[in-house]
Amino acid sequence: MLDQTSGPEIRGMYIGGRWTPAARTFDDLNPSDDTLYARIPDGSPDDVRAAIAAAKAAFPEWAERPFHERAHALLKIADVWDRRKDEFVNAAVAEGGGWFGKGMFEAGYVSEVFRSASALCYHNIGEVLPSEHGKFMTATRFPLGVVSVISPWNMPGILTSRGFAAALAVGNTVVLKPSEDTPHAGGLYFAEILEEAGIPPGVFNVVTCSRESVGAVGDVMIEHPDVKAISFTGSTAVGRHIAAKAGAHLKKACVELGGKDSMIVLDDADLDGAARAANFGSFMHQGQVCMSTEKLLVQDDVYDDFMSRFLSRARKLRTGHTKDRDNVIGPLVNNRQARRVKALIDDAVARGATVELGGKAWDNFVEPTVLTNVDSSMDIWHDETFGPVVVVCRFGTDDEAVALNNDTEYGLTGAVWSRDEARALRIATRLETGIAHVNCQNINDEPHVPFGGVKSSGVGRYGGRWSLDAFTELRWITLDRGGRHFPPVF
Repeated sequence: MLDQTSGPEIRGMYIGGRWTPAARTFDDLNPSDDTLYARIPDGSPDDVRAAIAAAKAAFPEWAERPFHERAHALLKIADVWDRRKDEFVNAAVAEGGGWFGKGMFEAGYVSEVFRSASALCYHNIGEVLPSEHGKFMTATRFPLGVVSVISPWNMPGILTSRGFAAALAVGNTVVLKPSEDTPHAGGLYFAEILEEAGIPPGVFNVVTCSRESVGAVGDVMIEHPDVKAISFTGSTAVGRHIAAKAGAHLKKACVELGGKDSMIVLDDADLDGAARAANFGSFMHQGQVCMSTEKLLVQDDVYDDFMSRFLSRARKLRTGHTKDRDNVIGPLVNNRQARRVKALIDDAVARGATVELGGKAWDNFVEPTVLTNVDSSMDIWHDETFGPVVVVCRFGTDDEAVALNNDTEYGLTGAVWSRDEARALRIATRLETGIAHVNCQNINDEPHVPFGGVKSSGVGRYGGRWSLDAFTELRWITLDRGGRHFPPVF
């Protein structure tokens, strides 16, 4: 039985292999009831500089380690994580406000992120190129150096590990700043895991800070001259800011941002399957997933039948404190986010939307909500909700469905339901998204796939060999064998 009666022991930030206190702390709250979960070190720009210095000092030895040794180290991390995963589930429930089932899924996924990253150590790291001068020429990948990782609160296990596992695998060192809403599950807990796994001091560092300190701390993580790349997962607004700063310093930035993702239900779809998938995609983790289904686009001929099946499932979802595992819908991460989601609902209703289900909010909770009669004059049509709210819109033709899907600045995921796979694939290829799924919902991920979006949903890809573009640089190296000629005058 998992114990949620007491918070974790917080030993400090993790810098250069040592647990380091900060000058002050901040309160980390359980969003189900706003009770104290833990007191967290409130790091400063000087703490970040110390972490970057430690990472820089550790880089040469880590980068020069034989590739198979780095692979073994990542596999050891995965093994330690698996032994201790119940601790993470406790944190994901109590600190992150997640349903127990969500915590179990995330805990099981994270170890595979490290195992997948370990495989990168055995990948092809370059190519041999032809030369018109008879040279032996290679394009070879090398690690960058220190990578800053800024991770989110909604999936603190998966999205934190994904942000740095590949970077470590190819020989970089890391400074991680987790979200101030999940600084333990998304940061300090990882430091414990990597310390136990024997990762050398300085290779992995964690600096935590409060919301009030995040601007100053984040600027150092991006602008410090010894940081060579930034890995960020979070909101589009913050991602734009980070990418702009990184660009000003000519640094690589892999940023995975928000979404306004649609599921298209065609008139030949399996409606029971689509309704079940829509229920999961819309309300899993209170809709606090970048891939959440925020729009259901349903063809006219099956609209009423689909809605009957969908709403009957959604009505069964219970909302409440995550200490009760029957409450599949827990709190939003904080009251600020809950107020924002309720304001989007209220704006839509004031402009003519119909509440088919839910609509109520209290404390940090918003119950599962389904809105119809939504149009582009309403904020909720354009803005990422990041809450347990989905809008449902009718369409007539396949072309209309594609147009409705693409009517957004975002482009992360899309989903299409049809028994005609050829028809569904034709639509999927027209969606302006980095990811599209046929006969499944929007929330899909695997550690080895190219994960990322287009338009305002981000730049770059995480996962598998595609992570190499974010965390390595290519160098052209040649070996001349006497074939290069020069003009006689020289």
